[in-house]
Formats: sequence, C-alpha cells, structure tokens
Amino acid sequence: MVSLAADRSLGDIDLVGAATRTVLLRDWNATAVPATDPRHVHQWFESQARRTPDAPALLADQASLTYAQLNLRANRLAHALIERGVGPDVLVGLCMPRSVQMVVGLLAILKAGGAYVPLDPAYPQDRLMYMVEDSGIALLLTETSVQPYFADVAVDCLLLDALPERFDGYGEHEPSVTVDSQNLAYVIYTSGSTGKPKGVTIRHGALSNHMEWMQGCLKLNHSDRVLQKTAISFDASVWEFWLPLMSGAQLVLAAPQLNLDLTTLWVEVERWGISVLQMAPSLLQALLPLATREHLASLRLLLCGGEALSAHLSRQVLGLFDGELRNLYGPTEATIDTSSHAVAATVEDDGRIIAIGRPINNVRTYVLDGALQPCAVGAIGELYIGGESLARGYHQRPGLTAERFVPDPFGESAAARLYRTGDLVRHAENGVIEYIGRIDHQVKIRGLRIELGEIEARLHAQPEVRDAVVLARETATGTSLVGWLVSQDSSLDRAAEARLSEQLKARLAQQMPDFMVPTHLVFLDQLPLTPNGKLDRKALPAPDTRALHSAYLAPQSDLQCKVAAIWQGVLNVEQVGLADDFFELGGHSLLVVNVVSRLQLELGMKLTPQLIFQFPVLGAFVAQLEQTGTSMSTSKLSKLEALLDEFEEV
Repeated sequence: MVSLAADRSLGDIDLVGAATRTVLLRDWNATAVPATDPRHVHQWFESQARRTPDAPALLADQASLTYAQLNLRANRLAHALIERGVGPDVLVGLCMPRSVQMVVGLLAILKAGGAYVPLDPAYPQDRLMYMVEDSGIALLLTETSVQPYFADVAVDCLLLDALPERFDGYGEHEPSVTVDSQNLAYVIYTSGSTGKPKGVTIRHGALSNHMEWMQGCLKLNHSDRVLQKTAISFDASVWEFWLPLMSGAQLVLAAPQLNLDLTTLWVEVERWGISVLQMAPSLLQALLPLATREHLASLRLLLCGGEALSAHLSRQVLGLFDGELRNLYGPTEATIDTSSHAVAATVEDDGRIIAIGRPINNVRTYVLDGALQPCAVGAIGELYIGGESLARGYHQRPGLTAERFVPDPFGESAAARLYRTGDLVRHAENGVIEYIGRIDHQVKIRGLRIELGEIEARLHAQPEVRDAVVLARETATGTSLVGWLVSQDSSLDRAAEARLSEQLKARLAQQMPDFMVPTHLVFLDQLPLTPNGKLDRKALPAPDTRALHSAYLAPQSDLQCKVAAIWQGVLNVEQVGLADDFFELGGHSLLVVNVVSRLQLELGMKLTPQLIFQFPVLGAFVAQLEQTGTSMSTSKLSKLEALLDEFEEV
C-alpha cells in the first residue's frame, strides 16, 4: 500500500512504479535515429534530378515533366523570387488550382530559401484575405483566374500562367541559398478557437525528419506513383508532394474532375496505375462500394489518417486488395504524422478502433495526467508529443504558442518542449497508443479539423443572434455540426426561424469553408444552464429536421420511390417526401457521394454529385434524372450488381 505523507500531495506520488515508468517514458520512446542525410526536401529532389534527369517526375493530364524539366523550371522561378527578396524565413503565398505550375511554384519557393503559405482557392474570399493579412506575405504566386480574390489586399501577385516565358531569362542553375533546420519550410493555417484561423509554422528540420522516416518506412522507388489529391491547405498534402519527388517516384496530379466527382477516384487510381494512396476513413467508407480488385490492382500502400479507422472498415479494405494498410496519426503542429500502425491482414471485425501505433523516428509520445505524470498502461490521459517533429509554434501568437507548447519535464535539455494535443489516449499492453476522444471542443468532421470556437464567434457576430453554441453531435447521418441559437427577436415563428437559418448558413459559407458550416441550427428561447450557471450541454435538444418541412408528399412513380428509399437509407430517416431537401434532412458532401454510389450500384445511374447540390429537393432531383437519361447499359448494370453482391460478402 502507498502511504501519503502529510506534506505530500497526491500528484507527487509515483503511481506507476519505477520499472513501469521507465518503460512508458524511455523504452516505448526509444525512437532516436541519426539523420542519414542532412539535406532538406528540395535538396533531395535536386539530387534525384541529377541521378535520373530523364525519368518522369510529374504526371498530369495537362502536361508531364521529367526530373530535369521540373528542376529547370523551378530553378528559373526561384531566381525570380530571389530577385524579389525571397530568402530564409520569408513567407510566400501560393493560391491556385492543382496544376503543374502549382508544383513548380512550391518547389521554387523552397529553392529560394522561403517558406510557402498554401491558400486554397476554394476557400471563401474573406478567409483568404485574412490569411494573407495575418501571415504578412508580400508576394503571392497565383494565376489569372484567382487574382481577383486579392484585389483588396496589399500583396504583389506573380501570375504563373501569364506569359510563362517571362522566366526564360533567369538562371537554370540551382540557387545557392543556405537554409538550416530551424528555418521555416511552410506555414499552414488551421481552424482557430478564438474565431480566426491560426498559422502553424513548420521547420525544415521537422519536415526532413518526417520525410526521411516516411521513405524508410514506405520505401518508394522509381516504379511508384503517388496520387496528389489532398487540398493544399491541409498538411496531409505535404508528403504527397515531396515524398515521390525526393525518392525518384512519380507524382501524379489528380484530374480537376475529381474535385467535382469523388466517385471517379478509383478510375483515376486504375488509369494512372497508382501504387500509393492516402484517404480519410470516412471517404474510404463512402467510396469502397465502387472499388473492385481491378481498380486496386496497382495499389501496394493505402494510408489512412485524419480520423478514427475502424476494424470493420479495415477488414473490408483488406478483402479487396493485397497491399499494406497503414493507420497514421498526427496533428499539424507536429508535422503531418507522429505515429504509425500497420494494420494486420488478419484483423478481426470486432467493432474496435484501430490503434494509432507507436511514435515515428525521433519523436516521443507521452500519455500524461493533469499533473504531467505518466498514466499507467490502460489508463486514459492526454497525449503529449515531443522531439524533432514539433513546429516552431503559431505565427505571431506567442501566447497561444506558450499555452500549447509547454516545457518537457522528461527532456534532456532545458529547451525541450511538448505539444499538448488535446487528444485522449491510452497505452495498450504492447505499447501501441489507442485513441479515445478529445479533451476539449476541437472536433474532426469527415477527417477535417475544426475548432468549434471559431464557428461560435462567427455566429455571435451576426446581428440577429444573441447567444450561440456549436457542438459536434451524433445525428441520424453520423457526426454533424449542430448550432443552438438564441435570437434577438423572441417572436420568430417556425417559418421565420427557417428563413433566418438559411440566411445565417449562407453568411457563414462566405466566411469559412463549407465543412465548418453547421448542418443544423436549432433556435431556443435560452441556452440551458446547470445550477452553477454553466452551459448544460447534455440538455441541448436534438435537432428536429422534420419540424421545418412542409407537409409530407409521398413519392408516386417507381423511380421516385426507389430514389426516396436510397435517400432514406443514406440519411437514416424513416421517410423522404417529394418536397424534402437532402441537406435540411442532415445531408452533407460525403453523404452526397454515398447517394451517387448507390444510384450507380443499385439503379445503374451514372451522375455527378453536383446534380444533388443543384437540385436538393427530391421531386426536382428525380425530374432531372428522368430528363438527363443517366441510365447505364444493361451489361454495365449487371456488372455493378455483381460487384455490389461481392462487396456485401466482404
């Protein structure tokens, strides 16, 4: 029995024992690996270009470049950037659709010694302008179609699609710019709890460490092809760009149509012979019914990350291809991935969540309690990350940096830090880390990181809103964002609330990405409080979507009934009428993909997801199906029916 002296607090007592403490802190964090190559990612690419100049480096529908061609273009642009003042720790924005010029721009920024700030042109203009102003960039690489977004901000736009020969006069040799491991490689903006996005500053040393580990783990070679499909504003895109280019593999840019129709993903994989692919589990679950062994024949590595991966989904995937399935975990603040777990081919479908694994090279992971002491095996605590992967911090936010990046009590130097992830985890008996949930109100929706405080701040700024709270709730359609509002006008009837709800959603969509706009807004007379005056989250009522709808109009025709049945299954509702709106019933972009998949598999109808966005009401949607004639041939339908039967047996 442990005795507690009168002058000692419970937090001072070592509850795990010396031997277990050594295992938790040292043995399971024995990840130190000397760097075999002191170069940075763009220098690795340059070495590869010298070794295999004529090998294909970049493949896209619009153009393809060899290693030598890509290197030459990037060198010219890099010299132009240096002439414009770019150098170590100088931030340069890049905002353009996925293209060859995008890759040239990213590479040129690093060659010039700068750090890139990726800006997604699909983001609302207000958000893009804020990121430009907050980052302080003076130079933006973009193209003609995107330039008008930045007309009202003081930034010099360099158009990469206008007169590309303008860079022909610049040197073709590699710039001689020195950057060290502490210089910045990129700054990516994530959702911010204070209402504004925050920039995460990633060092070259952290990026190089991650990429060297990844290459050692995945072992890409000249025969590999990596599909670059992740939006540039998310850090999962970083390795998609750099790993193939530093390893002699081929970087394949996904076709623009993939942004409009995710159901074409497997066609892209088969068409290009993709061997390495990453996907969020929710997207993988939605698209897997359309995948065949033929589609996945070239795939040897499938990487999942961004949200929990279930054993059920893992078993389905491993039943369709013979490659390796790997679960990755890591916050943006710790450079893409900090732990990895290879999923066994014999995984049982037992309803559990796949572990997030063990820390990667030169990264330390600790499961700590509130006193920053290690938790016993099996006990739940907060995950802290230390080591070479940590970002510098948040751009121009020293207070927030100090709050999230804390001194490392187990570090070998006084300067060692730990990043507080806010993730609740535990160690299994074999040392792997299992994800449990969040300690705060940050959430992941369909693999996308969201700070609820940012959405709440936007709602509080609306003149019609007196009070608001936003939570992620399990609804009939899965995890969805729900907002509860108290209106300034207490006399609103149901119809007025419905109109205001649509107006508020439209305004939010102008300020933040679509995935951050709440699916449901619920109006209350007041927010429920506990006896001590705090918000009572458990008392918040579930959204009643049917209350906003008009009278039920039953489907009549055979096609209306079949489509309604598909909507009911996807949305998990008892009935869908002709006047019902897909999105008011809780639909979102990923569920649109589910509908399109089921229409293709069950009814033999081929259509793009845009049709549901254009005609979200069931009656109008079915009318469009009848007018556009989307039915497949009988032979194609028979093949898909057979594939559906095969999938259901997996």
